[in-house]
Amino acid sequence: MNLFSGTIKPIGPVKAVMGFHDELTAIRRDLHSYPELGFLETRTARRVAEELDKIGIEYHTGIGKTGLVAVIHGKDGKGGKAVGLRADMDALPMVEENTFGHASKIKGCMHACGHDGHTTMLLGAARYLAQSRNFHGTAYMIFQPGEEGYAGGKAMMEDGLFERFPADEIYALHNWPGQPQGKIGVSPGPAMAAADKFSILIEGRGGHGAHAYMTIDPVVVAGHIITAVQAIVSRNVSAIDTAVISICSMNGGHPDAFSVIPRTVTLGGTVRTFKPEIQALIERRLTETCESIAIAFGAKATVTYERVYPATINTVKEAQFAARVAASLIGEDNVIPDLPPSMGAEDFSFMLQEKPGAYCRLGQSTSADPIFLHNTRYDFNDAVIPLGAGFLAALAEQAMPVSA
Repeated sequence: MNLFSGTIKPIGPVKAVMGFHDELTAIRRDLHSYPELGFLETRTARRVAEELDKIGIEYHTGIGKTGLVAVIHGKDGKGGKAVGLRADMDALPMVEENTFGHASKIKGCMHACGHDGHTTMLLGAARYLAQSRNFHGTAYMIFQPGEEGYAGGKAMMEDGLFERFPADEIYALHNWPGQPQGKIGVSPGPAMAAADKFSILIEGRGGHGAHAYMTIDPVVVAGHIITAVQAIVSRNVSAIDTAVISICSMNGGHPDAFSVIPRTVTLGGTVRTFKPEIQALIERRLTETCESIAIAFGAKATVTYERVYPATINTVKEAQFAARVAASLIGEDNVIPDLPPSMGAEDFSFMLQEKPGAYCRLGQSTSADPIFLHNTRYDFNDAVIPLGAGFLAALAEQAMPVSA
């Protein structure tokens, strides 16, 4: 389906990027074929550097281990305002089930979240901005490693990202399969939830399944904990607030040892919240619930709780600005200025704790039943590359107009 065959017509930077859409598509598919996990994106970073060299853009490597930052000055050279545009580069430890020509060639690794597309769109924006220089100030193109659980954004900041490249505001764009192709959405305020992870070690006394009365069965304890944990949100968190607890893994015993009750069982999962006070409440109640249930069965439960990413909170002014920029490119009918927040998480949140900015979502769905992120059959929709690249470029242009 041609993105620009209907009501959306390519204008401004979007139209300009259309001129090298085929080249960008080839880059995106190459990145998809050779995915790399967090902080291992050496080939990806090298590929990005090669493209920046072709354009003649200044860039700096090794920021946050495998991250890069490209620097593009406007028509008047150095000086003026500075805007950061960020894309993530890493893939996921998944086995791809797609069979098309650009499917992953790296066993057990897959671009299942579209970071190959994000990287490509930022390269497209960089190429356009370097050619046009139609802005007054400096654009920092931030190619970030390790978003998928490695806190690569935080690592870049710890390496002096904003000291070396002092952006006044910062923006990121993520593809969103649940949103129609060509629509851009942004949330003024909370955009993505905080992500915490936990593990619960249940220790009992193992033994023979035929003599269960002689054991302290951690499997039974785990079952009661799984059930009880589901009531923490519904009975402790106000219905007006939002929170999710999901137990996503259970490990204990061995399927071939069908008559052996194990000594330990381990549960693992995630907590998603928006408010720090709700986050603290759930951590406390999860620990109390697990420990108390285990004691009731004569077992012991140890909860290890880790706060991984804070909530992604857009600043209202910058979110509204991003919506206006999108509307200038594709019309107000194709912009969702009050997009509901997602319970997913993003380490762009660390950057937004330091700088005003907005995390936006680009629709890519052409189906009533789209394949969502982190699915083994997911693929980025190449049709939206010019729109995404053009939107990123327009954010820089309109935040730093030449007339200012």
